[in-house]
Amino acid sequence: MKEEVFLSVVIPCFNEEEVLPVTITRLKEILRSFSFSSEVIFVDDGSKDKTWQIIKKTNQEDSRFKGLRLSRNFGHQYALTCGLFNASGEIVAVLDADLQDPPELIPAMIDKLQSEGVDIVYGKRRKRLGEPFLKRLFAYLFYRFVKKISGLAIPEDTGDFRVISRRALDAFLNLPERHRFVRGMFAWIGFSQLPMYYDRPPRAAGSTKYPFIKSLAFALDAIVSFSKWPLRVASVLGFLIAGLSFVYIIVVIILFLFGINFPGYTSLMASILFLGGVQLLALGILGEYIGRIYEQTQQRPLFIVKESIGHFGNPTFIK
Repeated sequence: MKEEVFLSVVIPCFNEEEVLPVTITRLKEILRSFSFSSEVIFVDDGSKDKTWQIIKKTNQEDSRFKGLRLSRNFGHQYALTCGLFNASGEIVAVLDADLQDPPELIPAMIDKLQSEGVDIVYGKRRKRLGEPFLKRLFAYLFYRFVKKISGLAIPEDTGDFRVISRRALDAFLNLPERHRFVRGMFAWIGFSQLPMYYDRPPRAAGSTKYPFIKSLAFALDAIVSFSKWPLRVASVLGFLIAGLSFVYIIVVIILFLFGINFPGYTSLMASILFLGGVQLLALGILGEYIGRIYEQTQQRPLFIVKESIGHFGNPTFIK
């Protein structure tokens, strides 16, 4: 490391009792190699297993390991946000508990952050080992699609694994939106960012907390949060169908004047169903955006901390 820093490592957890002891063991090895002070903040996102008991036991053995327990399962992005609000470090590392993002890369990422003079170093996956083809294909298409429609330089093939400077984190913490796509938010704030390439290993233990349906909902959140593209699609469809309808009316009138008439129940119903489907699609898209506006205006907290273990300098337990 170029200079002494205080490092915070933020790890959201949900039902990770199988893998958490391994994660803690590997983190202890990494922290032992640092010459500077550090803390590890586990955020228990309403786990139903022994995740919280493991965190408490670890804190009793090593005070650098702290814990925040949310009052219910708020979701990964909210648990991550909670940890970031309560991180005290000049440099903050974000890591998932499942060890698919190797914590051993954190020292090299900090070195790169300092030597290159950047504010964010994010993990960029070369390979996703142990994951089914459809999930890898979905992820590949998702990142490129969101980047295209949002106009933001959202890094492709990345997750939330990154190392962040304090000034970049402070800028992130000023973003008030309720529907949080954290990796997109870090792209939006700007600052200088560089990738750290790695091969993503399979899960060390336990099962994924992001099955396909949940991943699809996450993708929808990302698209709607960072783009007006769905609204534009609805508008374009409306103009297109209106134009085609106008042309169709002119054609029908001309044919009628020439004595040509094509009565038919099938064509009429097809037209009605098609137009009705497009209208419902447009209403659904509008409903998604209006629903998000409604939730934002409620100003409910993003998370509520039920219990904490370890000392937090300026705690943010409700936000």
